[in-house]
Amino acid sequence: MTASVHSSETENAKSADYEVLIVGAGVTGLYQLHRAREHRWSVRLLEAGSGVGGTWYWNRYPAARTDSEAYTYGYFTPKELLAEWNWTEHFASQPELEAYFNKFVNDYDLRRDIEFDARVVSAVYSEVGSLWTVTTSNGKKFTATYLIAASGVLSVPFYPSFPGTDTFRGLTCHTATWPRDGVDLAGKRVALIGTGSSGVQLVPAIIDEVQSLTVYQRTPNWAMPLNNCALSAAEQEEIRSGYPALYERLQRTSGGFLHEDATKNAFDDTVEARRAHYEDLWNGRGMRAMFSTYADVLTNPAANADFSEFLAQKIRSIVKDPETADKLIPKDHGFGMKRPPLETGYYEAYNKPNIELVDLRENPILRFTTTGIESADTTREFDVIIYATGFDAFTGALTRMGIRGLNGVSLEKYWAEGPFTYLGVAVPGFPNLLIDSGPHGTFGNIPRSAEVQVDFVTGLVNHARSNGFNLIDAAEAAAEDWTAHVYEGAQHFAQSAGSWYVGGNIPGKAKKFLPYSWGIPIYREKLNEVANNGYRGFRFAHVAAEAAVS
Repeated sequence: MTASVHSSETENAKSADYEVLIVGAGVTGLYQLHRAREHRWSVRLLEAGSGVGGTWYWNRYPAARTDSEAYTYGYFTPKELLAEWNWTEHFASQPELEAYFNKFVNDYDLRRDIEFDARVVSAVYSEVGSLWTVTTSNGKKFTATYLIAASGVLSVPFYPSFPGTDTFRGLTCHTATWPRDGVDLAGKRVALIGTGSSGVQLVPAIIDEVQSLTVYQRTPNWAMPLNNCALSAAEQEEIRSGYPALYERLQRTSGGFLHEDATKNAFDDTVEARRAHYEDLWNGRGMRAMFSTYADVLTNPAANADFSEFLAQKIRSIVKDPETADKLIPKDHGFGMKRPPLETGYYEAYNKPNIELVDLRENPILRFTTTGIESADTTREFDVIIYATGFDAFTGALTRMGIRGLNGVSLEKYWAEGPFTYLGVAVPGFPNLLIDSGPHGTFGNIPRSAEVQVDFVTGLVNHARSNGFNLIDAAEAAAEDWTAHVYEGAQHFAQSAGSWYVGGNIPGKAKKFLPYSWGIPIYREKLNEVANNGYRGFRFAHVAAEAAVS
């Protein structure tokens, strides 16, 4: 297709409020806004909250922190931020991360392009002029040529349904929407539902403050020690001077983490060598065990069982009560078949006299009462009930925005049997909808995979702008090939049926593998190949405002 070259702002964009609307002011959306400003797009970012940071704006519960080393999680461009920002810990807490994103926004004057308290409730594509009309919760409407969803992988909290939840007279809250002013838990009888990452972080943070803590556990997780500690000024300077080499390493590791990928298989080592390696991993930092254990730990059941048994022994050695220890050891999945939480004093907390662990498989919750929770064994009374029940991951935010593409088809219905994408950034039949950090493209250390998507999307939109196009749509055949490629990679890895990687934590959700398991370096290669071949797999056109697409 040939087309005359237009100015950087297309004829159609002049009839819209903006060339580009971005949804979400988290780590991904802010980087996309920065890239948009670099290329002088007419842009507005819509954010549901009253501040920036995404996950690190909403998740304010005690001890909330990243499981990626902070200096691998932040932005590597612009360079000025690397030179100026000092991390105080290896793994940054929520207040520090929120402060970091606010500095980024303020230093680069991004705030003036952000609409706060503007949750997207409807996004409708019109073939006339190739425009998106977006309506927000505050009643405002925006039109744009391109709608870029940077709404996040873990941004829609899941609330399990129990009879009587509206009758409880005490306080209820979710870790993912923790009140800005905090929650007074001192001397309170507290119930915690859920033992995923947020629950594992929260238990030791509040156990010495509350009168009693009852933990309702559906499925235990293989939690590894975080082994966090403060960073000295000298260490920060060493990190700063090593940023170029660090970034090169993050570019080549499969998960975008600091930790090198294992190359040796488990049974290439002797029993003694394996145990020494496992001990080293136990005493190491962060997600090292997920990627640096052995190359076959997620593909060889025997290798997985060997490492899982080591972890089970660790749990038994820490938790004094054998019955409680046994409840904390997963029986339905091995290590890594769910993303492992990282803990600081979690297992030790179960040695405290004021904690009780309720196994929901043995004693399911029957109903909430006015004063507490009735489960199969007994009724317990509480002052506060905390949900730590996770998220509708990868697709939840996208399917809740009221997105409608060609012929009014809703994305929620289109993805009813699982996501169908091209490169994880586009969906056939939803022209000019582009996704940063969603299903089929995101993996591991989220900012490192998301920046690959943002850079690709930026180039894709610039390609359309420079060639006078205002319509970008993914070809059906290209999406079929890509989705098959995603599922092919998933077959190589053992996964728990209950993992949020496959939607297993959400009742009624299609059980399909959601991330991109081939690794970030291969993902980058795939996207670069598409870009270098004229964005193969995409259809481009110019649609006049008064004409409809044929």
